[in-house]
Parts: sequence; C-alpha cells; structure tokens
Amino acid sequence: MKALVLFGALVLFAPAVRAAGAPGNCQVWVRSDTVHVLRDEPAGTGKNVALAAAKNEWESFQIFLRSDSPVKGVNIEPGDLAGPGGSVIRAVDAVLYRQHQVELTQPTYRNADFKPGWYPDALIPFRHPVTKRPLVGARNQAVPFDLPANETHGFWVDLFVPADAKPGKYRGACRVVGEGRVATTIAVELIVWDFELPRTPTFQTALGSPADSMRRHYAARGKAGNEPEPKDWGAVAAQVADELSRHLVNATPPAVALKPQQQANGTYRFTTEQVDALRKFVDDYHVNALQTPHPGSVIKDPEAEREKLHAWLRSFDQMAAELKRPDVIFFTYLKDEPNTEEDYHYVQQWGRAVRDAKSAVKVMVVEQPWTEPGRRGADRAWGDLYGAVDIWCPLFSLHRPEDAVKRQALGETIWTYTALCQGAPTPWWHIDHPLLNYRVPAWMAWRDQMKGLLYWGGMAYWAKVEDPWQQAPHFVGKGVFQQGQTGIVYHGEGSLVYPARAVGYDGIAPSIRLKALRDGIEDYEYLALLERAGRRAEAEKIVRPLTESFFKWEKDAAAYAGARAKLATMIVEAKRK
Repeated sequence: MKALVLFGALVLFAPAVRAAGAPGNCQVWVRSDTVHVLRDEPAGTGKNVALAAAKNEWESFQIFLRSDSPVKGVNIEPGDLAGPGGSVIRAVDAVLYRQHQVELTQPTYRNADFKPGWYPDALIPFRHPVTKRPLVGARNQAVPFDLPANETHGFWVDLFVPADAKPGKYRGACRVVGEGRVATTIAVELIVWDFELPRTPTFQTALGSPADSMRRHYAARGKAGNEPEPKDWGAVAAQVADELSRHLVNATPPAVALKPQQQANGTYRFTTEQVDALRKFVDDYHVNALQTPHPGSVIKDPEAEREKLHAWLRSFDQMAAELKRPDVIFFTYLKDEPNTEEDYHYVQQWGRAVRDAKSAVKVMVVEQPWTEPGRRGADRAWGDLYGAVDIWCPLFSLHRPEDAVKRQALGETIWTYTALCQGAPTPWWHIDHPLLNYRVPAWMAWRDQMKGLLYWGGMAYWAKVEDPWQQAPHFVGKGVFQQGQTGIVYHGEGSLVYPARAVGYDGIAPSIRLKALRDGIEDYEYLALLERAGRRAEAEKIVRPLTESFFKWEKDAAAYAGARAKLATMIVEAKRK
C-alpha cells in the first residue's frame, strides 16, 4: 500500500458512531502505509489519507474498527470512483477482504522487538476470486462480521486502476455499516498518474508452486484421514495461477508444458500444441521467468552424455524462438545452497556442461558469487563456481555488492532470496516482523541491479500445523528456542498464502504479507521505468538514502510512500520530454 500527500488531500472522515443497541462507541479509522495493526492496539486517529497510482497498478488501504461494546453485522460497501470526463473506476472491481488474526505468544528467532498478541495475516475475500460470487457459509466468512468489544479488527481494500483510465482525480465513497444500518462514510479520492505499468513485471520471481504444495498438503491429510483432496485440481491450478498473477508473482505452468519430446533420431522437440499452450499461459498470467526441468531428469553424466544433454537443451532454444516472448527467461535450478566440497564439484561439472551449450536455459545456483576459505568448512581445494553459473542467488545477508558487480560485468545475473534468520539483521520475512520487510527488498534489489527474487516452500508451507487458520504456519529449525524449547520457530516461514477451503473454495487465499510484496514489485517497476528512460542516476539519489544495504534501511513506511511520489513525478516528466 502507498500513501501520498503531494497531489491533494484525501479525507477519510470516520467519526465515532454509536453501535446499534449498545451504549458505547465504535471507532473507525483508516491506514494506507505498509504496516499491520494488532488486535490489542487502540483506535487510531489517522483520517486524512491520499491515494495515488499509475495506470495498471493496484492500490490499497486498510479500514479498522474498535468498540467498547459488540457491534453485529459489520460490512463494507464500496462505491464507484468518478473521474475526469465521466470515466469511472468501478466499485465492482474493488477486491475486499477481512483480516484474519493468529495468536503469537513467542517471537520468531532473533526478533528482539516482538510483542505477544493477535497478528493479522491471512485475508478472507468477500467474493470468490474467479467467479466473483459472494462467499457465504464457510467456516471463516468475511462479512457480515460481528465485532467483539475492545478488539481491533481490520479490512483490506484493493483498488485496481485500469490501463485505459484517464489520468487525474477520482472521487467516491466507501461505507462501513453495522446492524441497524449504523454507518460511517469514508470519502475516497484517488489520483491516477499519467503513465502505465506493464502487465508483465520487470522484476523476475521464482517463489515456487502453491498448487504443487497443496497437492502434498492434501495428500498427507487424506492419508491421515483428516481431509479429502479437491475434486478438480485443474480448477485449483487455474485459481492459483490467477491469484499469483494478480500479485505480480510468476505462476508455474503444468509440468508437461516444459518437457520436450524425444525424436527417433535422438533430438528433442516441443510440439506445436506445447508451444501454443505455454504461450497462452505466459500471456494469460504475465509470466517473465520459467523454470525448466533439471538436466538430471534426462541424463546421469553431463560429460559422458554431453551430446544428449546439448540436444535436450537445443529444444528449449526451439521453444524460446517459437514462443516469441524475448523478455521471458528460461532457467534451471541447478543446486540449492552448495555447502560441501561434493556440492561444489557437482555445480562445476553440471553448470559448465550446460553453459557450454550456449542455450536459452540459464544456470541458477543458490549461492553468493564469492568464496571464502573457512566459511561453512570450505577451503581453497573446492575451487570456485565461476564459469558454471549464469544466475547467482545469494541470501540477503550474504550479498556483497562489490563481488556482484564483477560478475554482472561479465554478463551474469544476480537474484536474491531470504530463508530463516541468517546472519546479521536483514528484512526477515516472518509474520511478527514489520510488514515493510516484504516491500523493501525490491528497492534493495533494484539498487544493486538484482533482477529477481527466489523463495522456498511454494509459498504454502503448512506442514507443521494441523490448521494454518487456527495456528500460524511456521517452520521449525534446529537449535534451542526460548525457555529451553527444542527447535527454533520461524512464524510464517515458507508461506505467503493460505488454503482457501476454510473460506469457501478450493485454492489459495492471499496474506497481508503477499500484498506488501506486490507493492514492492510495483515500486521496482517505477525504478525500472526511470532506468529505461535514462534516469537511473537520479532515481538512485532517491533510493540509496532509504536502503543503504541489506543490513541498514529506513524503517518508516511513510518514507517509501514519499519516495514513490517523487519517482512518479520523474516518470511523468520523462514521458513529456
């Protein structure tokens, strides 16, 4: 979410209103900065908010309620936003959610600022994300919502600015209602900037496949007799791909789409049907990076079977040529965190064999582009991975800009990723860490000319809990946790979505953290637009004071909103020249 105060004032006026049949007051307030508000937090006072967005961009805000007596039947009723020349951003296109809270009593490892409480994370949609029909009768229902006394609860409002929206000021209203039609009217004003974000993001992502993770989740639960699998996995896969696309994250195509057919003469080819199907998938879901099967799926020895390997790789060259989507990259995820001498030799052997083919398939290795004798037992006998890697992917905490620049100068690419709490403080991704942690890495990545982001778990790591709607999904690492408990707990690690059956459909429901990540990817797009306009140096002057490194960054979410407004002004100026 973003807030803006440069282009006129938006007043979301929400006075105290009396709850139906109750002696107390219900307080309503709004926020549009990248923060989460816990259940025990007092009523806020922020009622002056301004929203602004580019065309083809999502913009969001949160509505919160707190009352000293219960309020029944709370609902949110958005209205159309009327703009220049009779143009309209329709209320029916707004996407609304109620924020679902989970209780955390102990902090994620190394979170010194933790406070126990009920944290909002999962989002319960008002309507089915595909059919748009109201979701009713589920175990967790968005609205109507009965607000308990002395608890803060929130709603999330997503607005999408169409690509054909006229630039200028849009006005409308949103109402918060309760039983007895007690209402608070929120005046909404949105500035649409005169430029458009591309439908396919510049920032590349590989966050895994929630659909595949769901298959494992339901297979395990079905085997235990707890819960049956979805009846229509095709519909689930389509909903997952659509959800990821709306959050600017790459969806994973069906595995068969990236498996070439071996020919009688030993070559490999993709059929016309495969090419057409993949093109449609890429276009429908705005995909910019495709993970190919590991070459070990077709050969065992990259040296002894060099000709077969190269024949297989040439089929991807054929696919890339026929796909005719030059901005889409193909990569193979060769090795995850090589930490032993055997791992290093594996990457050296396989990576160099793949690169020798000079194919469209790039070699990704989850490792930093530098070696350090003694790190995790390494010594110089291991050698290095130079010449074996196209895409380096270091942890946030293991990124060294000076070493990355050397590889970038040779045409190699740097991505980044986060996992657990490694090394010095970085923007760790956990439910109980600041929501800004999910937005700011994209700014850091652009600053250091990183092109993509990796994450593990398929965004849906729910293995440690019976029901992620009742207990926060988490990962348990090795070590000793607080109070002598065995196992280090990482709240939300590996998960950015929730199983949607609990809210009325089979598929996934997003989290607040995924929304913050989407905002960061959109921020990256602003910076990419300026870079393409030849104004990188000017953009850096705005970015670097906020993100000095992966270890030091501005913690005030409002600062990024102000910086984003400056970037938007620069883009508009560049467009006019």
